[in-house]
Amino acid sequence: MSPVAPVRLAARIGLDWADQHHVIALRAAGFATVERRQLAHSPEALAGWVAELRRRFGDRPVGICLEQSRGPLVHALLEYDFLVLYPINPRTLKRFREAFASSGAKDDPSDADLLLELLEKHEDRLRAWKPDDAETRGLARLVEARRKAVDLRTRLAQQLRAELKGYFPQAIELVGWELSTPVACAFLLRWPRLDQLQRARPQRVRQFYYGQHCRRGDLIEARLQQIAAARALTTDPAIVETSVLTVQLLARQIQVLNPSIARYEAEIARLFQRHPDGELFRSLPGGGPALAPRLLVAFGTERERFASAGELQQLSGIAPVTERSGKSCQVRCRWAAPTFLRQSFHEFAGVSIQRSVWARAFYQLQRERGKEHHAAVRALAFKWIRILWRCWQDRTPYEEARYIQALRQRGSALVERLQLAATA
Repeated sequence: MSPVAPVRLAARIGLDWADQHHVIALRAAGFATVERRQLAHSPEALAGWVAELRRRFGDRPVGICLEQSRGPLVHALLEYDFLVLYPINPRTLKRFREAFASSGAKDDPSDADLLLELLEKHEDRLRAWKPDDAETRGLARLVEARRKAVDLRTRLAQQLRAELKGYFPQAIELVGWELSTPVACAFLLRWPRLDQLQRARPQRVRQFYYGQHCRRGDLIEARLQQIAAARALTTDPAIVETSVLTVQLLARQIQVLNPSIARYEAEIARLFQRHPDGELFRSLPGGGPALAPRLLVAFGTERERFASAGELQQLSGIAPVTERSGKSCQVRCRWAAPTFLRQSFHEFAGVSIQRSVWARAFYQLQRERGKEHHAAVRALAFKWIRILWRCWQDRTPYEEARYIQALRQRGSALVERLQLAATA
């Protein structure tokens, strides 16, 4: 891919943002003086400052170097078409700071100066950030918010299970192992302790299960017998009474989360269905309604964002890190990477093992070579990113048969595995 021509900037700005105020270092093109100021963290102050820049420099582009690629400040700056943003990794600024400050201490004014210096001296190596369209950015926020909500529900369910094991373990079997379901929450809010449940008439318990769409008569009768024969793990009121309050608190929180997660999923499905790249990512084996939208936003819509698959492999943390010192050489996992992005590729690769013939063969081959499960999945994710990057660049949906044919043409070691799987 040919390099992008540099933008001729009317001014360059280093902006060190904070919760209370922002520190700004500005140098106009052709001037030696650096102008420094503080800006209050408020929409009004930000709008007034940007208006000053527009009056001073007209519609000529102004470059701003700052530490992040998203957040309230970046969202606000994206509203102005003449601003060109150069977000950098906070680690980059930290290392740049340590190179010129022996103490290594963080100082806001000097950070703004360092950001300005980075932009002035290394503009040719920095890439101006081109945001995705509004729908893709909205989808990105939705899939991450959904994941956080699901993780929160999982933690609450784990706490709920731990609490029940301490005084009412039978409840886990009576509602099923998954405690985040509506039936589990409704059951525990109605009968949070064994003695209450045993005092309830069997017909009332039977009607509860029917009302929760559990209509297997044999299962319901077995549970009624289990309730009648159950013995309390403890009757200590100090344990039971406090545990009841905790269980009901957790059950109510899960009850609130469930419809919220469902709304997230409905909105994700709506945006993903009409997205121009939706068909491309729907074609993936194991993508599904959760992972396919996450993969879409991992790539985005700006085809110039990643010059090669290797850039995304490194950014996501899927590519390993090689450390050499003298005669020693170590290859380790790359931890300095966006967690959600790495999870998206890792989880997709894990699911694809059951949905893709060549992915399963590749995973098995990695395990036979001595790799642990997660290392083998990362190796598979590394391979998937190369495939997906090419599909994304060409705007072509993935085809399993076409890729397997390509493996045969290259004489891949997987071909023999695939032949054995076909004859098995």
